[in-house]
Amino acid sequence: MKAVKIIDRKQVRPTDAYIEDNMEPKTIAFSTITVVQQMMDVDANIAGNVHGGSIMKLVDNTACMVGMRHTGGNAVTASLDRLDFHSPVYVGDILRIKTSVNYVGSTSMEIGARIEAEAVLTGEVRHTASAYLTFVSLDPEGKPRPIPQVICETDRERERFAAALKRKEKRSEARQELKDRAEAKHPQTEKSA
Repeated sequence: MKAVKIIDRKQVRPTDAYIEDNMEPKTIAFSTITVVQQMMDVDANIAGNVHGGSIMKLVDNTACMVGMRHTGGNAVTASLDRLDFHSPVYVGDILRIKTSVNYVGSTSMEIGARIEAEAVLTGEVRHTASAYLTFVSLDPEGKPRPIPQVICETDRERERFAAALKRKEKRSEARQELKDRAEAKHPQTEKSA
């Protein structure tokens, strides 16, 4: 029996030098990924459709691959705006998750995902859902780090970038509103000297 080699996680993380060497802007096409998977019985919920959580996990994993490819390092999910299911996915369907970078800030990026289900026997393709995920790039110590900017090559990519910037601003406003509400509801008491 072969001995299992234990790998130190730090050995598989990119070094600071590698990260610094990979800060050149990248095209959206460079990091775009499409994952295709046939959905099986193990993916089904009690109703017999594919469980939404199974789809969400695949979306998150695929978006993470895009984030890591774009940054050349670790990228983690910070948020998912929403995931509305427009049509069910059935056992046996081919699930297609198309993901790409929409917008890049200084340490975070928005990754868009389009989820389609294809009926194997008929070839019918249904737009199942869309999602916008925010990922943060992390350095080898787990702290946010700068990431390469994105190059928009087409009008469609520029439109998606502009729309993502508006969503980013709305997310920031919503976070500030929640913070203001929490502070108003639970004001900090002044410390007595």
